[in-house]
Amino acid sequence: MPSFDVVSEVNRHELTNALDQTRRELGNRFDFKGVDFGIEDNGDELILHAESDYQVRQLFEVLCQRAVKRGIDITAFTKEEPVASGKLVKMTVKVQNGIDSETAKKIVKHIKDTKLKVQAQIQGDKIRVSGKKRDDLQAVIASLRAASFGLPLQFENFRD
Repeated sequence: MPSFDVVSEVNRHELTNALDQTRRELGNRFDFKGVDFGIEDNGDELILHAESDYQVRQLFEVLCQRAVKRGIDITAFTKEEPVASGKLVKMTVKVQNGIDSETAKKIVKHIKDTKLKVQAQIQGDKIRVSGKKRDDLQAVIASLRAASFGLPLQFENFRD
């Protein structure tokens, strides 16, 4: 029986490349000469820090531009407001990995509302969709791409 998985993941290798490009670009920019700034990658979150609120926001903007060029959907980033601590301003950016249970239930409900003959099962942080016809599965993929769930979706492990 044909099936595929719906997942929401960020390619860690591409994210690392985007972070390196951001550091390199800001190191060469005139408005960042002599400024103490940095990006810490803590797995599921990034911590951006610079000397002022404006510079932290610029750091995030450049990161988003580099991420888009590397093929990362920026809806996977959830930024928090910058917080001043000492002489630095820090901003925490959460990186979405996996589909949370509430969003997974919305996706399954959306699939059932399409009235196609497919079954959707929540399996941890991904959703397995299976059906008898390949065309039905492709219709589900098109329907999910058209809908907005607030996080980037990828479709993998398509089997006939």
